[in-house]
Amino acid sequence: MKRLFQFILLFFTMTTVVPAQEKKSFTLEDVIPGGSNYYNLVPKSLPGIQWWGDNCVRTDAEQIIGIDTKTGKESTLVTLDEVNQALKHLKAEIQPLHSLTAASLPWADKKMVRIFHNGYFLTYDFGTGKIAAVAHITEKRATNFDFCKENGWVAYTAGKNLFLTQQGDYSKMVNPVCMGNKEENDKNIVYGQAVHRNEFGIMKGTFWSPKGSYLAFYRMDQSMVTDYPQVNTTKRIAEVEPDTYPMAGMTSHQVTVGVYHVKDGKTVYLQAGDPTDRYFTNISWSPDEKHIYVIELNRDQNHAQLVSYDAATGAKEEVLYEEKHLRYVEPQHPLTFLPWDNTKFIYWSQRDGFHHLYLMDTEKRLKGEWKQGKDAESQYCEYLQTEALTEGDWLVQEILGFNAARKEVIIGSTEVSPLQTNLFSLNVRNGKRTLIGNADGMHQGQLSASGTYVIDNFTSNSVPREISLLPTNGKKGVTLFTATDPMLEAYNMPEITLGTLKAADGKTDLYYRLIKPVNFDPAKKYPAIIYVYGGPHAQMIHNTRFYDARGWDLYMAQQGFVMLTVDSRGSDNRGIQFENCTFRHLGVEEMKDQVEGAKFLQSLPYVDGNKIGVHGWSFGGFMTTNLMLSYPEIFKVGVAGGPVIDWQFYEVMYGERYMDTPQSNPEGYKGSNLREKAGNLKGRLMIIHGGTDPTCVPQHSYTFLRACIDAGTHPDFFIYPEDGHNMMGRDRVHLHQHITRYFMDFLK
Repeated sequence: MKRLFQFILLFFTMTTVVPAQEKKSFTLEDVIPGGSNYYNLVPKSLPGIQWWGDNCVRTDAEQIIGIDTKTGKESTLVTLDEVNQALKHLKAEIQPLHSLTAASLPWADKKMVRIFHNGYFLTYDFGTGKIAAVAHITEKRATNFDFCKENGWVAYTAGKNLFLTQQGDYSKMVNPVCMGNKEENDKNIVYGQAVHRNEFGIMKGTFWSPKGSYLAFYRMDQSMVTDYPQVNTTKRIAEVEPDTYPMAGMTSHQVTVGVYHVKDGKTVYLQAGDPTDRYFTNISWSPDEKHIYVIELNRDQNHAQLVSYDAATGAKEEVLYEEKHLRYVEPQHPLTFLPWDNTKFIYWSQRDGFHHLYLMDTEKRLKGEWKQGKDAESQYCEYLQTEALTEGDWLVQEILGFNAARKEVIIGSTEVSPLQTNLFSLNVRNGKRTLIGNADGMHQGQLSASGTYVIDNFTSNSVPREISLLPTNGKKGVTLFTATDPMLEAYNMPEITLGTLKAADGKTDLYYRLIKPVNFDPAKKYPAIIYVYGGPHAQMIHNTRFYDARGWDLYMAQQGFVMLTVDSRGSDNRGIQFENCTFRHLGVEEMKDQVEGAKFLQSLPYVDGNKIGVHGWSFGGFMTTNLMLSYPEIFKVGVAGGPVIDWQFYEVMYGERYMDTPQSNPEGYKGSNLREKAGNLKGRLMIIHGGTDPTCVPQHSYTFLRACIDAGTHPDFFIYPEDGHNMMGRDRVHLHQHITRYFMDFLK
């Protein structure tokens, strides 16, 4: 009887457990950033992991923890309580810290922790247990902080001014220096911020010299640029709050580069000549601080010059390298000097068809003659002896740093696959590359001070996340953290496959990602949606979690849609010819490739070829609208977010790089002007726009609606008041609810 009772108990236990193990269906709250459950379903990571010289550490709320590079063993270095105890001894009313997560240890040879807290930059010495230095930031809305560990100064911006202040004893804190001078109240003059609308790899506006003797900074004069009249509708009577927005073919801003001398407070400006219709990019310093280097471009962006300036006087010294291209040259990286040889630096170029590294020697001059690059439309002229460090049909994506002892530069590249980034040690003397870590997936690395170890943050379609400490000689390291994927464990997931199809040119392979509906039935006919971007500097498919599929793609597969994404020609990481085949006629070749994707869908026996939709945002919004208007027999429903409608309304740097000016390319602009096609609309098209979008201004959508009214066609329209180019937080959830409803109503 006892055994019978145990059997009966086991039987009922099993029957109650089975339903509990059934996989769940997810909601938009689960899969959209801003959703109430989104962050619970993302694979976990190790926050605050970083290097303190060659010592690996991580920061969390309560402590800073040291990690042994060989064993991964952890030990406490600093506690939150210790820092707060030290704060009590300051003669200042600084509130206690609540977390050490954002702390950093910038000095490899000092037991110093740096923390920003309630307007104060604090340096805590965990050798003495005291606050070693303080800087108080009093300006409201201060941002763009740029700390120089060599001299203890902090550069930052507030409003349109640039300020500098020095960390020191609290009782002797210096007043900040304002670079605005007499122009500080001029709304048209901007100091210390990124210029040229963040193009050319420009993400900041201040650049400390290697020893902290100088600060180079951008000064941008926008007085000649037309304001775009954005409207704030939250006020009782709506108010105009304009953006300074230079459109393609119109007058652009003028940029100069200043140099602040820390020792005597003097400022000089680089004597670059008239800044009209010129771009000043990728500022860098010589190791001895005597020279500043700037890569300068003309307005057409087809001729780049590497120019050297005297840091002390601002005088122009010489042109060191030039590059031309029949379409465009796009420098995105500053010079990187070798730490073991101050006479040599690394220069990035696409002259041979892919982004590669070239070593230039400042002490070996050449007369300079124009040569043909391996890319047929590229020419270059070297005034310094140069050698290629990398070559091949793949591209270098980043330089992490150096291992000076082994004469190696640590890089990230697409050498293994254009779908991923792998880390390599590159020997500068012989060009040999050694793979660091797993050959699979995407790798993000942080390099130790000596370059002997890297913190490798790795993910792939089969690995949610793995964080390891790896030696850069290619040998095995230690794994610190392995994540699981909460969605795979608990939710009913669709099948996701990766493949290739031929581009419309009949020869180029394009990668695609296909997602079948959840609980797929091959006997059924499903509607399909193509999620599209298709433009420069973007790639929608990588060897990452779900092959980069977004939560909305998975959700729509759960709703019974086949989801397809194709990285068409014109997108990123496949070389310059793959990208610039769209030059002067954006939307033409890219659309042809997306149509090949639609034909692929129609060839699948389980896809209803009469129910194909398309959705995209920004450039993808342009593509979505264009596909609906150009191929109405294929695409029946579309949702276009923040779309470019007419490229003459887009900003000058990006627009003119890929389209030239409206004056020089009227046919190209006319062919890409979607207002011209407004009468072609036959299916259901929803246009969505942020009410104060500063990137793709609302005028695009408004003028398209007017064109449709005039043509007698009927798109739908939805606006997000006061939102910018992307919806964030709860608005993002609402957005995807709205998009989903549209496809459910008109394509299902």
